[in-house]
Amino acid sequence: MAFSRDGWNPIGGQSKKGSAPQMFAYTTADTIATANTEGYFNSVAQEVSVGDMIFVNSSTGGTLVATLVYVLSNTGSVVDVNDGTTLASTDGD
Repeated sequence: MAFSRDGWNPIGGQSKKGSAPQMFAYTTADTIATANTEGYFNSVAQEVSVGDMIFVNSSTGGTLVATLVYVLSNTGSVVDVNDGTTLASTDGD
């Protein structure tokens, strides 16, 4: 699949670009392997900067996977994010 703006949302009051990273949430049915591919976030290239963080919630086969990625590079038209860190989903009770 491709990026869908329907799943894209800024988090909080948003920092001023350049003074602190911005944070975004993105929900998708794509796997994280698809979402962390260079070019996947090109549609929001004008909104994100290097260092901005994106919480990617991907749901494939009914299983939610939450991954934190950050923007590695942004040419103004091509965005690349890191592979990401998957947040643990253990439940001890």
